[in-house]
Amino acid sequence: MSDHEFDPVAGHPLQLARGLRLILAPNPSPMTYLGTNTYLLGNTSIAVIDPGPDDDDHLAAILAATHTGTISHIIVTHAHLDHSPLARRLSAHTGAPVHGYGPATAGRSTIMQRLADQGFAGGGEGIDSDFAPDIIMSSGDCVSTDEWTLKALHTPGHIGNHLSLIWGDAIFTGDHVMGWASSLVSPPDGDLTDFMASCEKLAQIDARIYFPGHGAPVTIPSERIAWLVAHRRGREAQILDTLSPEGLTVDQITRAVYTDVNPALIAAAKRNVFAHLVDLQQRGLITACPDLQSDAIFAIEN
Repeated sequence: MSDHEFDPVAGHPLQLARGLRLILAPNPSPMTYLGTNTYLLGNTSIAVIDPGPDDDDHLAAILAATHTGTISHIIVTHAHLDHSPLARRLSAHTGAPVHGYGPATAGRSTIMQRLADQGFAGGGEGIDSDFAPDIIMSSGDCVSTDEWTLKALHTPGHIGNHLSLIWGDAIFTGDHVMGWASSLVSPPDGDLTDFMASCEKLAQIDARIYFPGHGAPVTIPSERIAWLVAHRRGREAQILDTLSPEGLTVDQITRAVYTDVNPALIAAAKRNVFAHLVDLQQRGLITACPDLQSDAIFAIEN
């Protein structure tokens, strides 16, 4: 199923595999595509993966779709407002605990924490600062019932507290790997160095299919991971080609690199560029003057 063929109706369960259904949340946007994919795993003891935004209709749809079984687990891949806020209300309705890596700042890299401490804030991607899981899951931790087992894999990059969930030969990849678009990496919550390392983690697993947070299932995971890595390396090369010893601002670099971007996405593009610049500076390939911050002048040596 390609993203062109993927056309679920918000609120109506879509069977994806034996024991797995999807309910699309009613929150389409340029950043969320058709909306958030909420997954229902199991038939009698059900895991709700990424309950989604705090929306009355979506809550009602999840409860209606699971009334023949019991919601035993609520698992959140990461603390963005399109994935996690409904978890608390769903937990109150069902008594099921909320699982996750930790609050929104958990797993944040050292350099991103330093930027945050200097006052650099997120760019409106929608951080769920109230998210607080009942049960912390780290890489290797498993939750299971008689019907299914999920194994956590910490995959920071899109955000520090991002988890992927391994289910047999399938992986729920949240917003780290999607078929419809590349993942946004926006400092100080997103870290490109971590993102690339997480791609390598996923590439080491011989998965048959990915179930992403938005869009259709990814049916050839190895090709998609390779594309994501090549896409980032290509963007890196564009940025390096744009830079000069005299230096440029993030805005100047972005407008030189993203020549055909939707104006509504230019702010996100700037943050993606800044994520690359942080990674390049940390690797010693460029300089930031007077120091590493979003309004610095970035330059490359002759």
